[in-house]
Amino acid sequence: MSVASTTADRGLHPFLVAHRAGNELGDLKAAEELGVALVEADIRLFRGRLEVRHLKTAGPIPILWDRWQLAAPRRPRLELGQLLEETAPETELLLDLKGRRIEAAEAVRSTISPFLGARRFTVCARSWRLLDAFAGLPVRCVHSVGSARQLRRLLGRTGEGRLDGISVHQSLLDSDSIAALRAVADLIMTWPVNHPDRARELLRLGVDGLITDDADRLATASVLEATV
Repeated sequence: MSVASTTADRGLHPFLVAHRAGNELGDLKAAEELGVALVEADIRLFRGRLEVRHLKTAGPIPILWDRWQLAAPRRPRLELGQLLEETAPETELLLDLKGRRIEAAEAVRSTISPFLGARRFTVCARSWRLLDAFAGLPVRCVHSVGSARQLRRLLGRTGEGRLDGISVHQSLLDSDSIAALRAVADLIMTWPVNHPDRARELLRLGVDGLITDDADRLATASVLEATV
């Protein structure tokens, strides 16, 4: 495995990931106070800047959007450099690379390089070729899978070696798919997991990490302790 020190090495199985908590500094601090293993942040390259946001741009239309959500374009946009400055050194960031641009992955690599060795990073992408930019670095590279077709494609890989990790939509997981994923990856995470009963079910099936919008709820319900 290419990662020098990981959540697995630190004995944190199973663990929680605070979904999108890195997109807002207030949510970041709350996740750090809760003590989650990883904090996720969505990264987009826009006009040469690595912006931390899930919302998409709409071409020339001056809005940010995602499904039923709209936001004013002129509100301050958090950038990756600022997020790194505000993140506690012991917090492991899960950087979810949005889009398909190799330039975005290369820019992320350059931005986090000064911190490598002193801090832990996981990088995730639906466009798997972006992960090639981090080859040889002490960074965990996670293949994100959001559809049945993509899951079949990943499981059909042959002769490419084991993967650092996989992040799979929870609707795609059952005992058979988890067993197949375990054969090709060292770490299995899933999203979104917000209900304690579903969290316990997934952990019993063999998932390592739960990516959740409600880490406080799952922590309060002691879903991790119940599986140890």
